Amino acid sequence: MNPDAFSSPVFVKRATYMVQEIASLADAVDFLNEWPEDCRDLIHEAALWACYDAYDGRKPVSAARNVFFGFAKRAAILEDAISAMQWLAACKSGRGKVEA
Repeated sequence: MNPDAFSSPVFVKRATYMVQEIASLADAVDFLNEWPEDCRDLIHEAALWACYDAYDGRKPVSAARNVFFGFAKRAAILEDAISAMQWLAACKSGRGKVEA
């Protein structure tokens, strides 16, 4: 098991019809670094530093996940895990080919 993996993923809205699974510290850091600079605040900064501290072993991964969860909730981008999982399960996987 990946030591940087979250115990359970956090699902966030990236756009109106796009949900992203954040399953590890790397996912969380990437997401936070891509967050628009004009929307960053102290909660964003706390989430980013919590992830960095977890990478360095100064905080448990669970603490970083909890802070990221709080950031997502405060930013109103938190998606209900059950709804996200049902949506993912309903998506049909194709073969990657375009058929005429």
